[in-house]
Amino acid sequence: MGAEPIRNEGNKYRREEYVSRINRVIDHIEANLGSDLTLEALADVAAFSRFHFHRIFGAIMGETLGQFIQRVRVEKAASKLIHNPKKSITQIALECGFSSSATFARAFKDAFHMSASEWRSGGYLQDRKIGKTQSNQNQALSKTEKDFDVSSSYTQGSTTTQVWRIVMKNKPRIQANVEVKDMPEMNVAYVRHIGPYKGNATLFASLWERLMRWAGPRGLVRFPETRMLSVYYDDPEITTDESKLRVDVCITVPADTRVDGEIGKMTISGGKCAVARFEIGADEYQDAWDAVFAGWLPGSGYQPADGPCYELYWNDPEQHPEKKHIVDICVPVKPL
Repeated sequence: MGAEPIRNEGNKYRREEYVSRINRVIDHIEANLGSDLTLEALADVAAFSRFHFHRIFGAIMGETLGQFIQRVRVEKAASKLIHNPKKSITQIALECGFSSSATFARAFKDAFHMSASEWRSGGYLQDRKIGKTQSNQNQALSKTEKDFDVSSSYTQGSTTTQVWRIVMKNKPRIQANVEVKDMPEMNVAYVRHIGPYKGNATLFASLWERLMRWAGPRGLVRFPETRMLSVYYDDPEITTDESKLRVDVCITVPADTRVDGEIGKMTISGGKCAVARFEIGADEYQDAWDAVFAGWLPGSGYQPADGPCYELYWNDPEQHPEKKHIVDICVPVKPL
């Protein structure tokens, strides 16, 4: 009777080791999307047999290695087409790892049932969550002007800093100051979730509990030095299959921290980010993200740069008199 829990515990740790190795591969793909991602090289990253690696990846991820790489590349390109209007379609295709414009054109049409030029000129709004009743980008921009008040001012210090103020007109409690600043590089340990997550407070509580259960006994939770953040890799308006969405809950750790099992480690690159500080309820995160991407970004003179967006948390909502979350939404940016 006593042997069964031990056997189950062993199975748990063996599965966590598999997940850890697949996470290393996902991190490598995300960081090298424009490179030649061969089966052999990725199998070496995972430290699995090259013969069996593709089967293991498919069994854990629910899609083949080739399907995953193709999907992430084409979805990244779809986002770039919207947010990088000065770049040619061919340039974006090559940046995302496609060998030619013809290869990209076929993959894009298979994924979105329209050409990349149709998508860029407003087709991305048709039958998609970001604008089901709108047919072109101009209409989307007019909606931005209608729904948000955006103003800017300058603060004086050692340097002059531009600060934008966003207020959502129909929900004035959704408001933020936005600054574009250089964010530091961060070494983080993470627990990854792949699947639906929007509005699921129970899920996030579970992810944080698993991460803290690992970090606490190792002395890695050292407030206020330790930073807590969530990293988002996919645009939910483009990755409409919610079962494929990826999010990591993370804490900053020393660079030499050793991880194992389901706990992964990565470096979030430093660089220029738009940083929007919100004080919101647990059910208002989507409104806050909309305020940044629909309210601030189109008129800012900036466009998204490569790199994942993340939320940086600054308080324990339970200690706030109104149970509010104080959070920075951080978006890597570059000049338009």
